[in-house]
Amino acid sequence: QRRVFAALFAFLCAGVVVLGGVHVIGASFRPVLRTAWPSETLKAISSDAGTQQAGSGADTVLPSVHVRHAVALPDRVLLILKDGSSLPAPERFECLYSPANSSELRRQPLLAASLPDGPSLVHCPAEPSGVDVSLSLSLSPLVVPLPWDRLVYTALVDSRDNSTVVFAKGMNLRPGRLGVASRYQCVFGRDLSKPKHVLTSPVISAAQEVFRCVTPLRIRRYLRMSTDANGNGDSDDKPMLVSIRTKGQRDSTLPSIAEPEPLPRYNRHRGQKAHSMCVCTMLRNQARFLREWIIYHSHIGVDRWFIYDNNSDDDIEQVLNTMDSSRYNVTRHLWPWMKSQEAGFAHCALRARESCEWVGFIDIDEFLHFPGNQTLPDVLRNYKNRPRIGELQDCMSQLWPDALNPSLINVVHHFHLKEGVKYVNIGQGVMLINHYKYQVWEVFKDKFSGRVATYVADWQDEENVGSRDRAPGLGTKPVEPEDWPRRFCEVYDTGLKDFVHKTFTDPDTGSLPW
Repeated sequence: QRRVFAALFAFLCAGVVVLGGVHVIGASFRPVLRTAWPSETLKAISSDAGTQQAGSGADTVLPSVHVRHAVALPDRVLLILKDGSSLPAPERFECLYSPANSSELRRQPLLAASLPDGPSLVHCPAEPSGVDVSLSLSLSPLVVPLPWDRLVYTALVDSRDNSTVVFAKGMNLRPGRLGVASRYQCVFGRDLSKPKHVLTSPVISAAQEVFRCVTPLRIRRYLRMSTDANGNGDSDDKPMLVSIRTKGQRDSTLPSIAEPEPLPRYNRHRGQKAHSMCVCTMLRNQARFLREWIIYHSHIGVDRWFIYDNNSDDDIEQVLNTMDSSRYNVTRHLWPWMKSQEAGFAHCALRARESCEWVGFIDIDEFLHFPGNQTLPDVLRNYKNRPRIGELQDCMSQLWPDALNPSLINVVHHFHLKEGVKYVNIGQGVMLINHYKYQVWEVFKDKFSGRVATYVADWQDEENVGSRDRAPGLGTKPVEPEDWPRRFCEVYDTGLKDFVHKTFTDPDTGSLPW
């Protein structure tokens, strides 16, 4: 019976695979399995599999692509994918919409962006409320978009004081002032709708869009266990989230997509930080100016850049890829949240704190300039051993990040400092900032598409139209005035222009390096 069974088994297997290529070297051998299927069949199967893997059509499905969250922004729907999701080019897949009692709708994505150290983002066209959304290449179920105007959108875990810093829209706290922290709680859990399955902790400070609360011991243990040696976080389909609960008779918890992300570990025994001067900026569609801005500030003493990209679609990634990474230490961080510059700067200040002695918060149309004989390193050196000086002010903020007030309040690039820490004003003869707010019209008119700051009106809003912040007399429409080139020229000073030409111009070609 054994022989009959063995013969039958060998006969059945022979039609599928042939054991061949046995090579004997010493006492070892390596069997190779080869298919006995016709070559034409094999080619057809391989071709189909290759087409599906490459994502050549809108109906291609990639199992690795998983939609974790969806947010309904005013002009689009943002899809946040699970870490590790790898996307093809946006023209090779579609956004799917499933309205109630209607057939499925399909639209081309507006934008897709991904970075190695975070989730991929897909921007889909806005659709009517009540529509579930997904992607044509994802096996994950349709997701109900959460409204942007009431949402906890990101969170950082601070090991210095075992707190969690939570960023939230919808609390309507006044700018520049502390809120009443005792009115709120932080809520941690995988399903925040089930009170029995969440942990709560007190809020320490509440200001603007930033809440700081105690991180429960169980959450700290969970985060340590869920982060492996490679730095990968929670990989479950239902991640740990944190939100803000308003206490009282109308007890309510904000919807949340915020997964607590640990900050770089605090090392109290460290010596000198890695970088003397860092810069944080937030931008949208400013790629054409980025090389000039980075190369210039590198020359005067900046050695680290944190770029918060607020939904750029102008090939900023290609521009950054042309920068020599051995000379320019630049990190791009996707920040899709609209009108949240103050929160973004607070987020950046925390990320830069462990590696930067000083951090400047400037826009890409602002340039530090030293009209006298001193340089940026000279100025910083004068205040290096003065711990009660936490901020150097001209028209922007150069901040010693260890002096941050725990509330992280900041208004127009200036932060509130810890108690007992002061700022100093740097004279304009030593250091100033050239702010090119009103550029050539083709550049300036882009400002009408929206502004990143939280507490200022957009250019097209009929609000504070006559204020200096709104360019008096310009109105709310992107129509170029006849006298635009000199209309808002408050100071005519060629000092920085002369310095740039003297320092950067190639003597042979007359060209600038950007």
